[in-house]
Amino acid sequence: MAQGRKSNLRIVLTEEERGRMEAWQRSTTVPAGLARRGRIILLRATGLSLSQIGRMVGIDRRHVRKWIKRFLAQRSDGLADKPGRGRKPVFSPRSGRSSGQDGVRAA
Repeated sequence: MAQGRKSNLRIVLTEEERGRMEAWQRSTTVPAGLARRGRIILLRATGLSLSQIGRMVGIDRRHVRKWIKRFLAQRSDGLADKPGRGRKPVFSPRSGRSSGQDGVRAA
């Protein structure tokens, strides 16, 4: 099997980082995205190519590269979702109603 293109993105994990990311793999309460990012880092630390990691994890190699670069710049903190990501709430926290709608009325 081809190794894929060579990348100069090398990862050397501390024992603490490795332990944390292995714990993420076993946890049932860690968000799935964070566990996947941890797996990407663990696989890269073992020397697999970006393409191989992408196939194993189920994402494109450019996203693998993005998470590795973010890890190298910020370590484990870089693997967390940035604030403001994700779907915005549908219901107002105050009224409990969908914004712009009156809700259901009794007949």
